[in-house]
Amino acid sequence: MENKSTPLNLTGELPLFKIIDFLLENKGMDFSKSDISKGADISRASLFNYWNEVEKHGIVKVTRSFGKTRLYTLNVKNPVTQKIIELEKTLIAEAMNKASKKKEILVAH
Repeated sequence: MENKSTPLNLTGELPLFKIIDFLLENKGMDFSKSDISKGADISRASLFNYWNEVEKHGIVKVTRSFGKTRLYTLNVKNPVTQKIIELEKTLIAEAMNKASKKKEILVAH
């Protein structure tokens, strides 16, 4: 069984969340839609079903184009994306806090 990221543990594995999670994990890098579907472990059909929502909300931006191919990256300046990043940080901090409390309990016994 593959380990899910902290945000996916909360949101579930809907293709939309898997797309966003892949982009979060690879912040600062750019990808084609094919690369995103492979990296997010979803079909191209699923990617295209959700892609309009991702673009409509400004979660991604085009970094460069060549021919018909466009490369996309997470749009970290977008307010929606900033809230998603904030949620990820909060979930990670919460998970770390719970893990350290478990360690304290184990050490105390």
